[in-house]
Amino acid sequence: MAFASLESGDDDAPLTEINMVPLIDVMLVLLIIFIVTAPLLTHAVKVDLPKAASSANQTRPDNVQLAIDAAGQVFWNGEAVDASAFNARLQAAGIQQPQPEIHIRAERVTPYEKVAQVMSDAARNGLNRIAFVTDPSAAGR
Repeated sequence: MAFASLESGDDDAPLTEINMVPLIDVMLVLLIIFIVTAPLLTHAVKVDLPKAASSANQTRPDNVQLAIDAAGQVFWNGEAVDASAFNARLQAAGIQQPQPEIHIRAERVTPYEKVAQVMSDAARNGLNRIAFVTDPSAAGR
C-alpha cells in the first residue's frame, strides 16, 4: 500500500490503489445483519384458524342420484339403466325447468374414465349442476 510521506519527491502521482478496508467493514456489517435476520424469516406467523364441521346437504326433490359401480354400470335413482336409456333420461332431465342437480356416487375402484364420461354426457345435455357424493365416515382410510 502507498502511504503519504512528508518527503518531497516524485510523489505527485495519484494514488492508484483502492482502499479495501471500508468495503470489508461494510461487508462484515451486512453479513452480521443477514445472520441475525435469517432465522426470523423462516418462522411462520401463528394464526388461530377457525374450526368448522360440515353437515349433510339437504337435498331438494329436483335432483337425480347417479351411482356408478366398479364395473361401470350406471344406476339412475337406484334403477340400473343401459346407455340408450341413460341418454334418453339425460335429455328429458335437460329440458326440465328448473334444472335438476346431478349427484354422482362412484365406488372407490370405479375407473375415472367412466365417471368423466357420465359427467360429459350430462353436460352435453345441458345439466351443469353436478355434485359428487362422498362418505364422510371413510375419510380417515
